[in-house]
Amino acid sequence: MKFAAGGLSSGATALSHTLARWFPTPAMIYPRAAGIDISDASVKWLVLEPYKSRYRIESYGEIPIESGAVVNGIIKDVGALAHALVEMKKHLGGIECAHAALPEEAAYVFEMHVPEGTNHDQAISMIEFGFEGRVPIAPSAAVFDFDVIQKHDESAGEDIGVAVFSRELAESYVAAFEAANIRLLSLELEARSIARTVSSDAPDEQVTLLVDFGRARTGFAVLKRGIPIFTSTVEVGGDMITSTIVEKLSLSPEETQIFKNEQGLFPDAGAKSPGMEAIVGTASALADEVARHYHYWDTRRNEKGERMTPVGRIVLVGGSANLKGLPDYIAGRVQAPTEVANIWQHVCNFDEYIPPLDSRESLRYATAAGLALQSLSL
Repeated sequence: MKFAAGGLSSGATALSHTLARWFPTPAMIYPRAAGIDISDASVKWLVLEPYKSRYRIESYGEIPIESGAVVNGIIKDVGALAHALVEMKKHLGGIECAHAALPEEAAYVFEMHVPEGTNHDQAISMIEFGFEGRVPIAPSAAVFDFDVIQKHDESAGEDIGVAVFSRELAESYVAAFEAANIRLLSLELEARSIARTVSSDAPDEQVTLLVDFGRARTGFAVLKRGIPIFTSTVEVGGDMITSTIVEKLSLSPEETQIFKNEQGLFPDAGAKSPGMEAIVGTASALADEVARHYHYWDTRRNEKGERMTPVGRIVLVGGSANLKGLPDYIAGRVQAPTEVANIWQHVCNFDEYIPPLDSRESLRYATAAGLALQSLSL
C-alpha cells in the first residue's frame, strides 16, 4: 500500500515520506514500531515481538485524550493529541517509531480496474482521473493509496482498492507525531488495519462486511480479499445502550458492563424486562444498518446480470461488539452468517502463547493489532 500526495510543497516533505514509501527500508533493518490507534477519546497502542512460530504482545495500553482534541477523527488540537502521544511513548520501552491509521469518517474509498501492464505512475494518474464523481476534493489537495485486490487471467488487468484523504487531515496527524518526537512510518485506512487481523489471506476468501461497533459510532467496511472497497460510518454506538441501562436499571458502570456481557439480548427476566427494552432499541438500529449495507452490496450486479460482491459473512469488532447475543440477533435479522472477530489469528498460536488481552478486550485493539502486524510484515 503506497500513499501518493498530489502537489506537495517543500514544507510537506515529512508527509510525502510518510505516505509515499517509494524506497522502503529493507525489512531486516526496519525499525521496530508500535501500532497506534487514535480515536476521539483515547490513544491505544500495541507492540508485537517474534515468539516461537509467530508473535506475542510486548506492550499495550490506552491513554485518554483531552475532550474535544479529536472530533469524528478530525484533529482539532494538535498539541493536546501530541501530549497524549508523549505520555503513551513512556510505555513503549524505548520504541520511537509508529504505524497509525486515518479515520474512515474522512475517507473516500472505492474499487477500480486498471489494464494489464499498468505501472505505478500510470495507476496514480488513473486514480486522479477517477476522482470526478467519487471524491469532492482536488487531486492536488489529496493523499491517496491503493492495494491490488486481484489480478485477472488472460491479460484482463487487475482490480485495486483506493482510499483517499485530504492532505490537510493527513498533515495534522503527521504534525502530532512530530510534536511528540515519534517517527511515523506509515498511515493507512483504519479499515485496512482491522482487515489485516480478520482476513484469512486466502485467495478464495468470501466478501466480508466488517462492522466496527464502537462507543459513539459504528464503522462499516466491505472487504474484498481483505482490501476495503467501501467504508461508511453511522451514529449508532454502544454508549446508547450503556446510558439507557444505567437509567432503566440503576446499575453502576461495572454492573452495566457485566449485564451487557453476561445477559445482553438474553436477560434473565425475559423479553419484557427493562434490561431488554434498554438494549433492543440500539441493537435493532444497528441491525437495520447492517441489513441495509449487506443487501445493497450482496445484490449488486454487473451488465451481465452477475452478482459483483456477494457478501459471504459479517464480522463484528469494536468494544461494543461484546454485547451478548448480538451476532445471533444480527444473523437472524439479516439472514447471513455473523461472527465476532478473532483478531489473534495472524498474531499467535494459542498452543504456544495466550495473549494478556482476553477475547472481549481484544476487540477494542483490532486496529492497533493490525497496525502492529504492518510493522512486522514490512
